[in-house]
Amino acid sequence: MLSDKWPDRRIQDLLGVTHPIVQAPMAGPVFSDMVIAVSEAGGLGSLPCALMDEARMRAELGIIRQRTDRPINLNFFCHTPPAFDAAREARWRDRLRPYYLELGLDPDMDAPASNRTPFDGALCGLVEEFRPEVVSFHFGLPEKALVERVKATGAKVLSSATTVAEAVWLESHGCDAIIAQGAEAGGHRGNFLSDDMATQVGTFALVPQVVDAVSVPVIAAGGITDARGIAAAFALGAAGVQVGTAYLYTPEARIAALHREALRSDRAGETALTNVFTGRPARGIVNRIMREAGPLTGDAPAFPLAGGALAPLRAASEPAGSGDFMSLWAGQAARLAREMGAAELTRTLAEEALARLGRQTVTKA
Repeated sequence: MLSDKWPDRRIQDLLGVTHPIVQAPMAGPVFSDMVIAVSEAGGLGSLPCALMDEARMRAELGIIRQRTDRPINLNFFCHTPPAFDAAREARWRDRLRPYYLELGLDPDMDAPASNRTPFDGALCGLVEEFRPEVVSFHFGLPEKALVERVKATGAKVLSSATTVAEAVWLESHGCDAIIAQGAEAGGHRGNFLSDDMATQVGTFALVPQVVDAVSVPVIAAGGITDARGIAAAFALGAAGVQVGTAYLYTPEARIAALHREALRSDRAGETALTNVFTGRPARGIVNRIMREAGPLTGDAPAFPLAGGALAPLRAASEPAGSGDFMSLWAGQAARLAREMGAAELTRTLAEEALARLGRQTVTKA
């Protein structure tokens, strides 16, 4: 069996999966169909919950539990919702005013709220009801009592670290495995002990340092899009990988046509960290608003409020074929991705990585 050939089985043994491949929980593109496909193929399918209300979570989980009995991961954000800062919002609206006028919009029009649901007691109750095999968090961990409730269900707890200090903190606060998120990763950074983007570490530098600093298994993330990246992660001491951008090329990924078009183009090779879309640094394909208003700016309201004022700009420009004001999340290795179904991608990555690992000597950390 292929599952017996991995040089380090700690992630399989911990999470109950066939292959140590975690599908990244990308809020927006990922719903039950991708989770099911990945889990059925032997990886860990991950359902992102930050953009869903309780009714949608229940619906998605109901479908998942009907169609697979394989392990799944529920992912939550655990940020503290910010207080509304009228002065900062006014500065941001003023920064965007020229774009409103260009698109024939009223610069003072009401904008929709931009929300992300943080993990709380009600969502913990959902975990206790559905009992997923894995629960993962972004931006640290929730309060101790909630972590204990999650662990009491039998779920394994994962969270992302972007520095060695964050990895050590996560282990000391109860994580069963650490996702070492290198700076190459697409989407939101998982940083929570520091906001300094200038000190963020790349995957190849971060993974071996985290492996040396913690005793729990490490899952490498960031720039891992093909078998070469997986083999490299194991050579650095990782026991598994988290793959995100490669799954955006699957038909299960629910992304806008303009996002898919950008991923297929040479533009996919130009990404940057930006906070203009949500107020928190995230990596995406560079577009007009990132170049002109960012990519990182102190004018953007705190996460997740920045996106509200951008919504009318996207709504007005996207129908005309413009991706100038939409988030085009992607990691730095997007151009290595291939288009295929999520299940086929999971199996292909596993088979090709094992073929490469079979030609190498990999030392178990």
